[in-house]
Amino acid sequence: MISAGDFRNGVTFEEDGNVMQVIEFQHVKPGKGSAFVRTKVKNVITGGVVEKSYNPSAKFPTAFVERKDMDFNYVDGDLYYFMDNETYEQVPVNKAELGDAFKFVKENMTCKVLSYKGKVFGVEPPNFVELEIVQTDPGFKGDTATNVTKPAILETGAEVRVPLFIDIGEVIRVDTRTGDYMERVNK
Repeated sequence: MISAGDFRNGVTFEEDGNVMQVIEFQHVKPGKGSAFVRTKVKNVITGGVVEKSYNPSAKFPTAFVERKDMDFNYVDGDLYYFMDNETYEQVPVNKAELGDAFKFVKENMTCKVLSYKGKVFGVEPPNFVELEIVQTDPGFKGDTATNVTKPAILETGAEVRVPLFIDIGEVIRVDTRTGDYMERVNK
């Protein structure tokens, strides 16, 4: 059990059958009335964020969200299969639970599979991935304006903006959290 007075950023707890994570918190002691804890909490299953106030003595059961490294194996319809690296067990994850950043993941990449009480509710890809450019327009000689970018299609099918000097067949590093080009990788 955790009391609202002990809330810190990142703490997970159960409330009304939902798993909540504290994003921001502030202990407030007004001149009149009793103290309270003003928080911004995120429902880790649905992703919804709400602002709530709690009595500091309110108690909640602690929720343990399991983050396990698993390799992405293959797709079968709307199910994406991940393999547990320790038990070699195949875990199917529905496409709806993957999120936007998953478009940068290719087969055999290691991701963090998030689960609560055995139910998978999300997948976190690596923060940075190295992918090959399969389609982009050629850059033009003399077009050297600063920060000019062009669209490029990666081997996973995702589209990113890259500098003009990047060509087809080159490998680049992409930040999966923002979808931004980071740098060219020399292989």
